[in-house]
Amino acid sequence: MDIDKIIESLSPNERKVIPYIEEKDVNEICKKSHLDKTSVLRVLRYLQNKGLVNISLEKKKIIEIGVNGALYRKKGLPERRLLNLLNEKRIINIEDSQKESGLSNDEFKAALGALKKKAMIEMKNQKIILSANKEEIAKKSLEELFIEVLPLEYDSLSPEQIHALKSLQNRKNMVLIKDKNIINIKITDLGKKIIKEGVDKKELIEQVTSNILKKESQWRGKKFRRYNVESHVSEINGGKRHFVNQATDYGRKVWIEMGFKEMTGEMVVSSFWNFDALFTAQDHPVREMQDTFFINHKREILNKKLLKEVKKAHEQGVGGSKGWQYNWSEEEAEKLVLRTHTTCLSSKKLAELNENEMPAKFFALGKCFRNETVDWSHGFEFYQTEGIVVDPNANFRHLLGYLKQFFKKMGYEKVRFRPAYFPYTEPSVEIDVWHSEKKVWLELGGAGIFRPEVTIPLLGKNIPVLAWGPGFGRILMGYYEIKDLRELYKNDLNKLRKMKFWMK
Repeated sequence: MDIDKIIESLSPNERKVIPYIEEKDVNEICKKSHLDKTSVLRVLRYLQNKGLVNISLEKKKIIEIGVNGALYRKKGLPERRLLNLLNEKRIINIEDSQKESGLSNDEFKAALGALKKKAMIEMKNQKIILSANKEEIAKKSLEELFIEVLPLEYDSLSPEQIHALKSLQNRKNMVLIKDKNIINIKITDLGKKIIKEGVDKKELIEQVTSNILKKESQWRGKKFRRYNVESHVSEINGGKRHFVNQATDYGRKVWIEMGFKEMTGEMVVSSFWNFDALFTAQDHPVREMQDTFFINHKREILNKKLLKEVKKAHEQGVGGSKGWQYNWSEEEAEKLVLRTHTTCLSSKKLAELNENEMPAKFFALGKCFRNETVDWSHGFEFYQTEGIVVDPNANFRHLLGYLKQFFKKMGYEKVRFRPAYFPYTEPSVEIDVWHSEKKVWLELGGAGIFRPEVTIPLLGKNIPVLAWGPGFGRILMGYYEIKDLRELYKNDLNKLRKMKFWMK
């Protein structure tokens, strides 16, 4: 290969690095070339592509000094400081020795234990007696010698150093063991020739600028740097929205296309809107601490007329029902919670709705919170999409039709409905979709028609209200082929860059 052509292709950073690649140590090359580590590593990769060096990675365990280790390397280990004090006084009271040595309680205990183990002190009648001779006192311990020479490769440790390492590992933040990639640089024969030839002989023009084009003297008789247009370049990733945000935007678009208006609201709501208005009894297990996050804050002031109607539904029943037959508590209804479902937005919307606004269709899409055990399909925070249709002519078949249409637009052809029970809907169904990756039916949430105990207090009369609230995060799992729900909340840049756009 023509050496001159290679030299003419070298970038300014490559010219800075080449004189020092014989160092074969990245940190030394950085220091002498005055380039940062990222720039040097990039240059070495370019030089490898040009056949000047061969680079290999070797994984090694490195023992490094910890925070406390660095402090004690400077001030001395606790046992050394106590030993120095005893060397002056030979015998000293335990209480006095801790004060005079300036050691904390934990450090003092560690120092006593270390010196007793080495038979350098005795303890009698609340006194510490030095029993070590001058040679033993002057001689540094294995631990002291070890922290002085860190960092070290684990595989290069002597038996004595391994013993010191084990001893120091029993102390907090003394040493750290890290896996590191060691970069090995081997210069090729071509690289040696380039180093011998030298790289500073020719001044090359790096790029064409407007100033160069304006003045012929700027380029006449000079050489431009050679570029290999076929060489591999680093992948460039354009900016894009997080895939969860893309999907929630698409979900909103689907509902709007189906004629729905969006409901929005706070994530902190009263138990009244979250439970009571939805005819969930105040002794229902879902309202206990192990299921719901309660907020220790001032209570929400609620509409007295509405409270009276909901109280009646719970205690006596409305629309032919018997209610729950218990003494309903206004104080319990005022407690604030992190919303456990977006259905609380539906109950608020129904209370605000006027009769002349019906029929009406509303949806919501947002985060909810439940005190769940986290696993591949459950989380303590999750996305839910909520919907209601308020229409005197609505029926159960309309409900299933809306759900099938929505899930089809979200990319799910296989949807099934199972009979279910919820305190606030009757009839009720569970919605399942087929998860092609795990080959299982994935439960997404519930749906049904609101009971009279919900609609009569909120609307003033019993009007059919179709309602649903499937988990939106699980909907995303199928489309993105995610096996674990927790991946929705991770920020692994490599995965995010490769994640496909939501293009349904």
